[in-house]
Amino acid sequence: MARRGSPAPPPPPDFEENIIDVDVSEEMRGSFLEYAYSVIYSRALPDARDGLKPVQRRILYSMNEMGLRPDRGHVKCARVVGEVMGKLHPHGDSAIYDAMVRMAQPWAMRMPLVDGHGNFGSLGGDDLPAAMRYTEARLSNEAMLMVDAIDEETVDFRPNYDGQEREPEVLPAAFPNLLVNGASGIAVGMATNMAPHNLGEVVAAARHLLEHPDATLEELMQFVPGPDLPTGGIIVGLEGIRDAYAKGRGTFRMRATARIENVTPRRKGIVVTELPYGVGPERVIAKIKDLVQAKKLTGISDLKDLTDRTTGLRLVIEVKNGFNPEAVLAELYRLTPMEETFGINNVALVDGQPRTLGLRELLQVYVDHRLEVVRRRSEFRRRKRQERLHLVEGLLVALLNIDEVIAIIRDSDDSAQAKRRLMETFELSEIQAQYILDTPLRRLTRFDRLELEKESEQLGKEIARLTAILESDRKLRKLVAKELGEVAKKFSTPRRTVLLESSGQTAAAVPLEVPDEPCLVLLSSTGLLARTAGPGPLPAESGSGPHDVLAAVVRATTRGEVGLVTSAGRMIKVEVLDLPALPPGDGPPSLAGGAPISEYTTLADGERVVGLGSLTGHGPGLALGTEQGVVKRVVPDYPANREEFEVISLKDGDRVVGAVELASDEHDLVFITSDAQLLRYAAANVRPQGRAAAGMAGIKLSEGARVIWFGTVDPDRESRVVTIAGSSAALPGTQNGAVKVSDYAVFPRKGRATGGVRSHRFLKGEDVLLRAWAGPAPLRAVSEAGKTVELPAELGRRDGSGDKLPTAIAAIGGAIGSLLPPLPEEPPEPSAE
Repeated sequence: MARRGSPAPPPPPDFEENIIDVDVSEEMRGSFLEYAYSVIYSRALPDARDGLKPVQRRILYSMNEMGLRPDRGHVKCARVVGEVMGKLHPHGDSAIYDAMVRMAQPWAMRMPLVDGHGNFGSLGGDDLPAAMRYTEARLSNEAMLMVDAIDEETVDFRPNYDGQEREPEVLPAAFPNLLVNGASGIAVGMATNMAPHNLGEVVAAARHLLEHPDATLEELMQFVPGPDLPTGGIIVGLEGIRDAYAKGRGTFRMRATARIENVTPRRKGIVVTELPYGVGPERVIAKIKDLVQAKKLTGISDLKDLTDRTTGLRLVIEVKNGFNPEAVLAELYRLTPMEETFGINNVALVDGQPRTLGLRELLQVYVDHRLEVVRRRSEFRRRKRQERLHLVEGLLVALLNIDEVIAIIRDSDDSAQAKRRLMETFELSEIQAQYILDTPLRRLTRFDRLELEKESEQLGKEIARLTAILESDRKLRKLVAKELGEVAKKFSTPRRTVLLESSGQTAAAVPLEVPDEPCLVLLSSTGLLARTAGPGPLPAESGSGPHDVLAAVVRATTRGEVGLVTSAGRMIKVEVLDLPALPPGDGPPSLAGGAPISEYTTLADGERVVGLGSLTGHGPGLALGTEQGVVKRVVPDYPANREEFEVISLKDGDRVVGAVELASDEHDLVFITSDAQLLRYAAANVRPQGRAAAGMAGIKLSEGARVIWFGTVDPDRESRVVTIAGSSAALPGTQNGAVKVSDYAVFPRKGRATGGVRSHRFLKGEDVLLRAWAGPAPLRAVSEAGKTVELPAELGRRDGSGDKLPTAIAAIGGAIGSLLPPLPEEPPEPSAE
């Protein structure tokens, strides 16, 4: 060995010099392309079929091979990482553990695939997970769907990095994992960023595509309207989502879910319960503190993080007195991570090549993969049953000729001769003959023969069923759709993210001091509350999203209160300032940006809000009608120091079906009953009573009948009556009914407490009114899904029958804004004298 600094020893005599000239640019180009392909194919991008990157697939496969199923105990994550790294994944342990941690985080994945035990980090990544030697894990129930039937030759296997083990090229994936859990990764020259979705919605779209292979994107978006993020929140503006579903690229804005409530008896605050996807509370708190210290954000007196395992995320931001909480919230959305942008970039591997895919392409790739998996599984199962049937048939031959079989075996010199003689005597295959020789004598009883005959019959039926599936594309698609439906039924959860069609501009200036100006408070048929920015006009719907109809409108002031009238006869006060303000517009009114009633009060089981009442004391007051035909006008003298109070004393079993704020004593009060009777009379015929009174007889009901609608109609306006008849024997929601639209003027006025006149003639199979409504035109009807349902344009006779509906109507409305009482006159200013 040469010493340091000494000349190198001469080469051996047989050494031949071999120098190859290589172009550096060509070598770098080739090496870089090889490296780039390795990163794209083997690390960063998911496969469009199972939605997994190689490291994720190897983790799930290894855990399944280790037996780490949901019914087993947790094991150390270090053990799993070592198994994956030693057999399948030739990279560092940190990459494997990081991927494993992400699959266990419920705030990162819509359906976590790893059931973690220990500290697996925090929302937003502010708190790092514990080391792998401390945490434990096993497969989740959802992960078992990914590896289901992997041992039935459903997918291809390939050698691992050193050729000593085998690994699956793709997992069977019994649910669309790529769409449900999303993905993110940075490769060389490209990246992917896919949003999570709701399992039930994605499965419904996949089943529709199975049944209708030529389905359009618009049809699929009826099932998948937008992402469903694990952390909930609000998605504002759907144009970017439509672009992403069509072209594979698009952006949308995520907004935190926040509400304004009384955090102390005298101070309001902003309570944040959900943050945008990937944003943690520590990041939001730090940003708010920096803005307050820099005096770029005013109006905040305190900030508390009350997040715990019981209540979940809860950030309480106290607002200083004199500041408008809505203005502060708008500034928080504008200046802090409470509103973030998510850029969709649907890049995934298809046949080993990166492609940018839209919603339809993603679903098509998964559906094709699932069809192939179920086809291969059916072929495997059929082959196994055919092999078993072959053995059973040979054993039955031996049982039928048991004496001769025993004689042949006894007279044979060895097992080979016995096998050969059995094959020649009974025309058996070698496998059958060997199976007979291997069967112990205790299996050759009469009882076993009956069992074998039963098994043979059952195997024949299963083989025929599997053959029918393999020979019929329709049956194969039907089976795949059925299995997807079962997965959705078992594992789907309600949508967490709210989708808003509006652009949600938060940069618009909101005054810190809200003026006490007139406005309208609105209630929709689906239980949404909102207010207008002024005394009118009503807000209009926009876009192609679900529609709604107005159920009640009352006048109020921005700093005032309104009352929610419930079916239990209660009136609950609500601060008008707490309601979301909607901008006015042209067209049919809508409360798409309203807030649900549950955000302002808690109702008892079976109790619902049936109307709104003004607390100003102006006008003729509130009118109520009950299911048992009682009518009442309430003296507008409500207690100022109580948040809720009774407005009618109800009899046992009775409930309020309608509550309206009267605009005039000359307006009609209208009852419509289940047996199609309509009664109208002037509101002046009902004497106002105090809050504790029980009302008076409003309509005389027939035996078994009940009031299904109560309201008010201006007799001087063009108004309509809508009735929908059906069968009382049918289950609710199973019939569309027959609808009739009549002119309100053809119904005569009758006296109070009379029976009214017939409003609908029942045909065969009809004996009850399913729904009814009376009010000013133009009319509006919507289905349960929020789609507009066309009503008959031609008016029917007063006691005529209806026309069959193609779709069930969930709500009916009209121009009820015209029934509002006039604005109160302002008192004259005092003279200088």
